[in-house]
Amino acid sequence: MQIDKFEKLINKTKTSFIASIDKDGFPNIKAMLAPRKRNGLKEFWFSTNTSSLRVSQFRKNKNAAIYFYAKNMFAYQGLMLVGTMEVLEDQKSKDMIWQPGDTMYYPGGKTDTDYCVLKFKAKSGRYYCNFKSESFDIK
Repeated sequence: MQIDKFEKLINKTKTSFIASIDKDGFPNIKAMLAPRKRNGLKEFWFSTNTSSLRVSQFRKNKNAAIYFYAKNMFAYQGLMLVGTMEVLEDQKSKDMIWQPGDTMYYPGGKTDTDYCVLKFKAKSGRYYCNFKSESFDIK
């Protein structure tokens, strides 16, 4: 497994994608800003609105995936991580990932009831580059 390559890919992406499961069992994908914080490839933290559809879906079904990609003139790279998503509403988690300018999304600041944290825990992944794919487990 090429952890350093995967981490470089994640570090240079400004947009990530998260996938949740709807009430009928179908995947739903949404573009998100890059994770606010991460612990290697194991854990990722995102900010979002408590009232969002994704939060509602993750509360019913924690199964999730996140995806990162980069494209240049000659190559495309993609990294999918599969695991679970937890909705965190405690103040410590909110404070941990708060950034200046977030009041644009959450006018009530760090204590806004429509502000929460999504914590993703990866179990496995799949990396694609140069017409080759590689699956791996996260330990």
